Amino acid sequence: MLAILGGSGLTQLSTLEVTRREVIRTPFGEPSGALTFGRLCGREVVFLARHGYGHTIPPHLVNYRANIWALAREAGADAIVAVASVGGIHSDMAPGTLTIPHQLIDYTWGRKSTFHESTDQPVVHIDFTQPYDAGLRSRLLDAATKSGVGVRDGAVYATTQGPRLETAAEIDRFARDGADIVGMTGMPEAALAREAEIPYAAIGVVANWAAGRGDNAQRIQFADLERVLTQGIGEVRRLLEHLCEAGAA
Repeated sequence: MLAILGGSGLTQLSTLEVTRREVIRTPFGEPSGALTFGRLCGREVVFLARHGYGHTIPPHLVNYRANIWALAREAGADAIVAVASVGGIHSDMAPGTLTIPHQLIDYTWGRKSTFHESTDQPVVHIDFTQPYDAGLRSRLLDAATKSGVGVRDGAVYATTQGPRLETAAEIDRFARDGADIVGMTGMPEAALAREAEIPYAAIGVVANWAAGRGDNAQRIQFADLERVLTQGIGEVRRLLEHLCEAGAA
């Protein structure tokens, strides 16, 4: 079963043949909403909207632990594909671009970032050298090729705290650090998936230039953001359908 975590712009899968919805309780509280189970292009899928189905949960308040636990442990998913809207930092990451990140940098703070917090249990360290699963990334890239959806292979994802957008100076710093895109939900989601030992990969939809870049040199222009995001999410849906077709074959 494939788990899909939908971000901004992807609060539902219109082509999902829904079979049931289930409210899940986890040792870490409630996830962002009920899990939606169904079939997409012949493959079993479980879907969860990261920010809630009404997009009411800001990135710093998402219960990432409950979300990953519900998908990996309660629903029994064998892989997670996370979809997120991001800002473009690198000149190759113009609005409308889809990318499959290969690395990330975590600038968040204060978020619950591990399942292992009990002091009466051994400390747990995970290898996070490569934060995204190579096999799942490869399957996403293959599905993009077969579906005709253009994607960029690789990007360094800078994860910020939010919910405010970044300053131009912060974006300059991220660029110096090697970041290509910026978003608010990449961590601790990826690390928790690694702790849960479930393959995890992401699709970044570049909705706008980051602060100080392109037409956002002086201030963020919100006018075209929704249109660009809607178009990009349409391409993501097509990519996911081909991914599911390949998995069901």
